[in-house]
Amino acid sequence: MARIPFGPTYYEMLHPEAIDPEIREKALKAKETNELDPINLFNITWKNEKGNVRKIILPKALTGTEANIVVLLGTYFPSGSHKVGPAYSTLIEGCVDGDILPGEHTILGPSTGNFGIGVSYICNLMGYEAVVIMPDNMSKERYDRIQKYGAKLDLTPGTESDVILTLERTYELKKDPKNRPLAQFELMPNYRFHRFVTGNSAIEAVKGIGNGRIACFTSAPGSAGTIAAGDQIKSVFPEAKIVALEPYECSTLADGGRGQHRIEGIGDKMCTLIHNINTTDFVALIPDDDAVRGLKVIQEGAEVLEELGVTSEQAAALHNLFGVSGICNILGAIKMAHYLKLGPDDNVVTIATDGFDRYPSVLEDLERRYLETENFVLRRWARDIFLKANTENVYDFRSSKAKEQLYKQKEKDWLPFGYSQDYLDEMKTKEFWEKEFAKVEYYDREIAKLRNE
Repeated sequence: MARIPFGPTYYEMLHPEAIDPEIREKALKAKETNELDPINLFNITWKNEKGNVRKIILPKALTGTEANIVVLLGTYFPSGSHKVGPAYSTLIEGCVDGDILPGEHTILGPSTGNFGIGVSYICNLMGYEAVVIMPDNMSKERYDRIQKYGAKLDLTPGTESDVILTLERTYELKKDPKNRPLAQFELMPNYRFHRFVTGNSAIEAVKGIGNGRIACFTSAPGSAGTIAAGDQIKSVFPEAKIVALEPYECSTLADGGRGQHRIEGIGDKMCTLIHNINTTDFVALIPDDDAVRGLKVIQEGAEVLEELGVTSEQAAALHNLFGVSGICNILGAIKMAHYLKLGPDDNVVTIATDGFDRYPSVLEDLERRYLETENFVLRRWARDIFLKANTENVYDFRSSKAKEQLYKQKEKDWLPFGYSQDYLDEMKTKEFWEKEFAKVEYYDREIAKLRNE
């Protein structure tokens, strides 16, 4: 059997300064010189070479709110998205458990894009063949990146909001005993990575900003991995409000809506298995075209931003940092800052999953859909989308009655895939999630042990 190139522990992904200095130095060098060197596994972290969380505090001239909007930046992860973290965590846990063996198993990656890219990248570094199952109407850049890293594509009909078809295809393919799915929508390593690594990174990111606490965390669920960071945030700041964002056009959690939309990576017509409903306080809806047009403003409207009071340096710093879902998360953060009536001492944290590199074709499509996109149009968009953000379409899910609506949605989505009612009922308890989170320590011990063999 080929030797598995074991990578970092969860602790090392949160604290890269704890990595052996020689390995850390080699990893940082490889990130700049050889993207496909397996040592890049040790670059899976939110932190830069100085050990600081990669983030940006949005200019208040753009957000129109007194609260501080702090955005963690996923574009600096290997492969260009933080989704590489849960892809690695799911694969490495399978290796530790002996369920996934190099040379014997092919990895399946159900995805709408970034997780599939992460699976393709991680499998390249760790010596596995991979097949990414995703809808056939996603951005061209996603397909190109997946194939660049060596994975095969298995495309299902539809768009972002038809991800249920990718799950059905994955279940069909995993009947072959050589196939092993990294099922981001249902496997707990995704939850563990984001609760431990992303959650604690978010807590660290607000130190020295405002009152140093997190008042609100917003995240648009795709797999609902990222929103698990909210569990850790609540454990430190119990008053923090955790907000799931959905496209207005596909409001499944809010009210059962199941339409098509343009925000790639989110709004998948389901309540995913790993979504801890207990800690979700609100669901807020963001119109999909606001996210796309907002990206156009950030990416190509520097002059317009400066007219709003954003400095030229601030406008330049925003360039290339966000994709469509990142803008959605930002718009949700602004909406909730207004809704919760937050002030200058308060911090709202959100996530930019990836950067602009996989969205040029999305803006090309925008150009085809709109007759004009000159500065006078971008000026109107900037004011309407960012500065006039409203507090409409915010749903309060703090009551037990409201939570029951989400539990019923999860049952509807996952009982057909073979999960028992007893298991789904267990997920209603805090103990279930704490038990799953506690496994971080076990896997860290096992990864370190196997790494030294």
